[in-house]
Amino acid sequence: MKPKTKLFLILWLAGLSGVLSFLLVDINALLANLPLPAEVEVPFFTPVMKALSMIQPTIIMSLAVLIGVVLAGKVGLHAPAAEAIAGMNKNGEKFWPALKPQIVPGVLGGIFAGIAIVLLSLWARSFFSAETTTRISELGKLLPLATRFLYGGILEEILLRWGVMTLLVWLIWGAAWRVFQKGQEKTNAKPKAVYFIGAIFISAFIFGIGHLPIALMIVPEPTVAFVLFVIIANSVFGIIAGFLYWKKGLESAIIAHILTHVTMFSASYLGAYF
Repeated sequence: MKPKTKLFLILWLAGLSGVLSFLLVDINALLANLPLPAEVEVPFFTPVMKALSMIQPTIIMSLAVLIGVVLAGKVGLHAPAAEAIAGMNKNGEKFWPALKPQIVPGVLGGIFAGIAIVLLSLWARSFFSAETTTRISELGKLLPLATRFLYGGILEEILLRWGVMTLLVWLIWGAAWRVFQKGQEKTNAKPKAVYFIGAIFISAFIFGIGHLPIALMIVPEPTVAFVLFVIIANSVFGIIAGFLYWKKGLESAIIAHILTHVTMFSASYLGAYF
């Protein structure tokens, strides 16, 4: 099996764990807590329906994994630990040496992001109604830690960093090359830092916007403060994760995402978060 095929399978299986972790969520309880109009008939999700609902996210995840496998190396982005398992490292680096340099930055980035989001929530919730705060809190109780870690920590990083951010760097770099360096040899060239920074901020904003649909289901008549909180809080993390992916590797961003959830969960347990 070719190394890139191995890398695809490794990241695909990691992403699949995130997709399947949503099966741990009690969707019927989740729907029952949504403020739906009385005339709306809420369907009962059977195990078969839950299984079928996994098809679309699996397809999207597969596409994101493929994009990263094809393009990441071309723009200088990596998943060092996964690549080590796949045997892609030229110097023969093994899993632990590839992962070790990513751990501390990931842990620190995750704790910093979690604290930033908690502090932002303490400020923002003064603009929320008691009903909005209660709804957000109830949603948090319905999301198991395993789902937060696997779906949020692994799947979302594969989608937004490995897939979207990688594609953005490649597209921005390609567009800039055609405009400013037309006719010059592109072989062995690497994107400039500004292209990575642009992709980081764009993908972080997409990450923030991407959380609005579920947020608007919870709060169908949101205030400006609520919308801004959802976008800004998630974008803050997206920026940190993007820089970790760029400078350290995909696994560092995954570690940061998991630690962010640990920090927010701990703050919630102490009454400092929703």
